[in-house]
Amino acid sequence: MITHPTIKGIGVAIITPFDTKGNVDEASLRRLVNHLANGGIDVLVALGTTGESVTLTKDEKRQVQEIVLDENAGRCSVMLGIGGNNTSEVAENLQHADFHGIEAVLSVAPYYNKPNQEGHFQHYKIIAEASPKPVLLYNVPGRTGVNMIAETTLRIAHECKNVCGIKEASGNMEQIMQIIRQRPNGFLVISGDDALTFPLLACGADGVISVVANAYPALFSEMVHRSMDGDFLAARPIHLALLEFTRLMFADGSPAGIKAALKLLNICDEFVRLPLVPVRADIYQAIEKEMQHLKHKHIQSS
Repeated sequence: MITHPTIKGIGVAIITPFDTKGNVDEASLRRLVNHLANGGIDVLVALGTTGESVTLTKDEKRQVQEIVLDENAGRCSVMLGIGGNNTSEVAENLQHADFHGIEAVLSVAPYYNKPNQEGHFQHYKIIAEASPKPVLLYNVPGRTGVNMIAETTLRIAHECKNVCGIKEASGNMEQIMQIIRQRPNGFLVISGDDALTFPLLACGADGVISVVANAYPALFSEMVHRSMDGDFLAARPIHLALLEFTRLMFADGSPAGIKAALKLLNICDEFVRLPLVPVRADIYQAIEKEMQHLKHKHIQSS
């Protein structure tokens, strides 16, 4: 296990904006990066699952990476999403990727194949050995179809030297607390659920990789940083204020929800790539109403 303190705190899983022709929208992506960096974000995660990376070509992935790094200009740490359900292909991609300006790799657990716990271990062992940068595990059973249990995560933490932590999105508080309790020193536990970030920080987690913070970076950053400083009384009202907005972000699929919010903020349009589609009209209206409610409460995006 390797320690990596520069990817702690508030991270954002950046969406990939598209234009009316379905191409990567460079101007909107640059606008988003500035919105996040100016909002106090610590870590930008490019080409993660929220960025619809599975629908991007190799050239588009390279384009997104270059735009994010150029516009960020060193203000935030940058992680790169490289994962998949073909272990050998992921390892090959890691060996040929351009890691200039990249701090670490976020690698989602294998999806669809439904490997058992030994399969998860062997997959990440190969990934860790292949990656020239530290690897952050990503457990998200709601998308992969199978949960990587605490015992497996801890085994990887102890036995795979190039693994620096885990983004945990199982939604299982007991499981995540077991990882926090038994992890080796320096092993990061990062929340992968916006709604659970506040209680997980109270239990000793090291930060979050957020979807919601695409829209409200300053607000979410304040909640996370106050929590990490132990000021939970100040952080709690922000957490509670954002709960309904957070629910709406996932009510009709992600990243369709957050793209609708970003359209309302005039940062980018709401286009997604099939098989995803934009949120339904009633959800869009609910998002707009909740954002007006937050604005009326003097809770601003940045």
